[in-house]
Amino acid sequence: MASIPVIVKHQGTKYEVDLDPEATGEEFKYQVYSLTNVEPERQKILIKGGQLKDDTPLSSLKAKAGQQFMMMGTPSGDPASQVDRPAQKIRFLEDMTEAEAAQVSGATPAGLQNLGNTCYLNSALQTLRSMPELSEALDSYKDSEFGLSGLGSSTDLTGSLRDLYKQMGETQQGFPPLVFLNALRQSYPQFSQKAKDGHGYAQQDAEEAWSSIVQMLRQKLQQDGSSSSSSGNVRGNNWVDKFMAGQTESVMTCDESSATEEPVKGSDVFFKLDCNIRGDTNHLREGVNIALNETIEKRSESLGREATYTKSSRISRLPKYMPVHFVRFFWRKDTQKKAKIMRKVTFPMELDAVEFCTDELKKQLIPIRDRIREVRKEEEDVERAKKRQKRMKKEHDDLAGSASEPLEKRKEKEKDTETQSSKQKKDVGMSASGGDTEMGGTESYKTDAEIERERAEKILAMRKDLLAQVSPTLAADESANQTGLYELRAVITHQGSSADSGHYTSYIKKTGRKNIDGSIEEEDGKWWWFNDDKVSEVEADKVETLSGGGESHSALILLYKAVELPSKKSIEDAEKALA
Repeated sequence: MASIPVIVKHQGTKYEVDLDPEATGEEFKYQVYSLTNVEPERQKILIKGGQLKDDTPLSSLKAKAGQQFMMMGTPSGDPASQVDRPAQKIRFLEDMTEAEAAQVSGATPAGLQNLGNTCYLNSALQTLRSMPELSEALDSYKDSEFGLSGLGSSTDLTGSLRDLYKQMGETQQGFPPLVFLNALRQSYPQFSQKAKDGHGYAQQDAEEAWSSIVQMLRQKLQQDGSSSSSSGNVRGNNWVDKFMAGQTESVMTCDESSATEEPVKGSDVFFKLDCNIRGDTNHLREGVNIALNETIEKRSESLGREATYTKSSRISRLPKYMPVHFVRFFWRKDTQKKAKIMRKVTFPMELDAVEFCTDELKKQLIPIRDRIREVRKEEEDVERAKKRQKRMKKEHDDLAGSASEPLEKRKEKEKDTETQSSKQKKDVGMSASGGDTEMGGTESYKTDAEIERERAEKILAMRKDLLAQVSPTLAADESANQTGLYELRAVITHQGSSADSGHYTSYIKKTGRKNIDGSIEEEDGKWWWFNDDKVSEVEADKVETLSGGGESHSALILLYKAVELPSKKSIEDAEKALA
């Protein structure tokens, strides 16, 4: 049976261990001993139901790849070898209430019940909830109207949203958003439209629900701080202006050469980017550029008649959260109903928005964007070197344990290992003490620890240099995108051929688990799929198939989040680790 790669966490450090389902707890402890120097008899490895015993068959753990085990204990020579009793009694899922279980790291989030053609609303609500800053702002929101009987009864749309998210955080079951739905219909009567067959309510557009909620939040969700763009035109003390408001600078010129009008300059605030789709649109960037260079018909004063104008816009402020709307629905005069553009339009998991920006903003963003990519490459090289070292160590251990093999075969393996080891040393920057090595001479290599420290120092220096390149104007707008790069965090999809029918769902990227010390673990790259009250886990590959091309699920709204700069705290922590 194949081994399973798991993680053992000990005193804040994670160790990768290959768990053999055919082995016992004692053998597993010896594997951990080789990594931590904590003797097997001093290890306390926590598993469901208690702690791992020596005679426990590892197959009974039913471990999954990437699963984490917590280990307590210290080496016998450690002065702090006394294992302290946990400050809080360990609690298992079977002993928790529904609300406690829902808040455990990695718990499946709550879905939303379909109350009759309300999938459009459910998908918008789940996507909005993926922004943690919004939930934090809602927690401090005070109702402008008094509800009937406390929690869940607010007729204020923003207060209802706050209560809904709180209730969703206390369950893993499908929750009925009835109070919020009623508040939405009171605030925006168009969502009370009845179905044409007279049974229940009509299906609505998720983008219209999204925009309506965002506009209400902009009016109600006030904050103490303020946000301003580099040009100083986006100002506000509300959450939406701070985190979701972008700004464009535009120039409008008449397309007819006989016109004598001067180009008209202007600026606009936007809360989502449109991606217009034509017969030759294949990618998101093409559709966004079409929307940023729109054709307008209006009266020309110099010509004394209607004329066409081109309005060219460029972004002067990039918000932290950038929704991109695929404009797929249009009104068909022949059928007198909304139709859907089925064309396949691909989109990136990471969006480089620099090309959509003004020249002034480009000058500020390009050096930062390029430096981030250099830092990433260096970090990836370090990870590859670590994996290579781990593989070589495993091959060496396997070779050492194969004494029963024929002598010739063992020699061949040893030769291959030596060759690969030499190559590895060259790859990670090891060098000989000088010139060609003479017969009988000695070679001096850097230790793995020295190489790892050098690379850590190099990455730290690159991160410091990255922060130093941020312009004061850009640094002052902390809630804006300061890198020009976005990562995809959520997708609202539509299935069907018309906005008046079909089905909406949403995909939300999973966030890293939060540790007891407040740190966030790395994300596993998987996504949650919210299909009303049904919630399931999917791979990132599934999200990449949502570009349309038929009546199957196709992206309608993409929610991108800014790739952030390294925090000052992370740099300080790195400096302390190297001190």
